[in-house]
Amino acid sequence: MREPAPSAGFRVERLGAGASTNDEAMARARAGDPGHLWIVAEAQTGGRGRQGRVWSSPPGNLYASLLLIDPAPPGRAPELGFVAGVALHEALTAALGPDDRLALKWPNDILHDDAKLSGMLLEGALTPDGRFAVVIGMGVNCRSHPATTPYRAVDLAEIGTTLADPRDIFERLAAAMARWLAIWSAGEGFAAVRERWLAHAAGLGRDIAVATPTQKLHGRFETIDAQGRLVLATGAGRAVIEAGDVFVTAPARLAPA
Repeated sequence: MREPAPSAGFRVERLGAGASTNDEAMARARAGDPGHLWIVAEAQTGGRGRQGRVWSSPPGNLYASLLLIDPAPPGRAPELGFVAGVALHEALTAALGPDDRLALKWPNDILHDDAKLSGMLLEGALTPDGRFAVVIGMGVNCRSHPATTPYRAVDLAEIGTTLADPRDIFERLAAAMARWLAIWSAGEGFAAVRERWLAHAAGLGRDIAVATPTQKLHGRFETIDAQGRLVLATGAGRAVIEAGDVFVTAPARLAPA
């Protein structure tokens, strides 16, 4: 079902249950879609997160992916994960009201009181006609959350808000995303995005753990640099991390009974 876009210049297409909104958006790109297209599903049968992890996708939550074509040089595409983060934080703040417990966890989650409320998945590919397609997938636990995860999870209804309907959240997200994409301006405004992201960063200035593909590091979360990499002060010196999983608290499976 097609509907009027909530922000000028963007289109929205709603699906019932689909395999993956990210896969659907990328398929549209390969078929020649011009981009600025939101794909929103009521449920997903093949939802996934980073590193191929399964993303639980029952009805009642928000599953949305934004397709952009040639948004910036490919080297700047990772910045869009931070653009999406600040936009989603803004949308959730509009639903919950000002709440210091709402925080951005590097690189792609939103926490509420250290429990996972939302996640993002950024993917890019060249289309057959040589265009650079970027898909930004976002999921929000609106009315339910998975019970068995490495970290605690939570949903908007459990937190307590009358704005727990995924359509309400999407309306706010689409408007915030359009605004922050304009601020980002193909990378020229990343400094402003970075500043806003750091203002709501989980664990900033505190000791955290980061699991990379090759090792696990502990240290103080100093900042993210101009490329969005996490800067960690460790006993062996400063570490600059391009990819990894951040633990601002102990994983649920390791927590004491």
